[in-house]
Amino acid sequence: MEIKVAILQINSKLDFKENLLTIQKLISEACDLGIKYLFLPECFYSMSDGTKPTPHLVTFENEHFKHIQQLALKNRVFLLGGSVAFLENGKVLNRSLNFDDQGNLLGFYDKMHLFACDLKDGNRVNTITESDIYTPGKTPKLIQAGPLKVGLSICFDLRYPDMFRQYVLDGAQILSVSAAFTVPTGKAHWHTLLRARAIENQCFVLAPAQYGRHNEKIETFGHSLIIGPWGDILADGGDGEKLIWAELDLEKIKAIRAAVKVF
Repeated sequence: MEIKVAILQINSKLDFKENLLTIQKLISEACDLGIKYLFLPECFYSMSDGTKPTPHLVTFENEHFKHIQQLALKNRVFLLGGSVAFLENGKVLNRSLNFDDQGNLLGFYDKMHLFACDLKDGNRVNTITESDIYTPGKTPKLIQAGPLKVGLSICFDLRYPDMFRQYVLDGAQILSVSAAFTVPTGKAHWHTLLRARAIENQCFVLAPAQYGRHNEKIETFGHSLIIGPWGDILADGGDGEKLIWAELDLEKIKAIRAAVKVF
């Protein structure tokens, strides 16, 4: 079975209205190509500076949730992988929301492994400690999106290979890694870690990434990737805001696992 999938690489700001306009433009491009399965990056709805949560917190009842839901419903597309700052029981979670083409919530995943770093940015040290903002999730999540079985992860989760192996043992065909990877760690580790997750699990990896300068504190690497189960890069977003896409042949998973037996 061959299925077209696309990634929206964007440069999210704090202003959710500006972000929604960019996302709608790229969704329209995908629809013109006949693509229904779209993957969004981390913090696509509103990007804070990493020292405090965005003021545009999502709940299941508020307007922000409905704005995202309407993108899926109005365009008749699956919106997958992307995360938002979600308020629940007084706690803020970095939550991946996933919708089908009727606007139904397919499931959600809360980021389990929170980023902490002290990275040099020129002559200054840029400190980001996500646990100052978010409460970590506790449970991995595998969703069914049409014919696609997708294992969900967010950014720093990428460095914890055991969760990806479990997703594949549970039947995942796609490992989704929505991210806002910083420039220093992106240059050093992004391609290597993502290709490793694809190769060791003989699975497709889709990694939608933020790109560019978002505010005074945060600059992200871009290079959203679609990777095949052999570790081959099918699409690389490079720099800038854009849509990238590829056609996935799901039968390749079986063929590669039959050739190189790691399970």
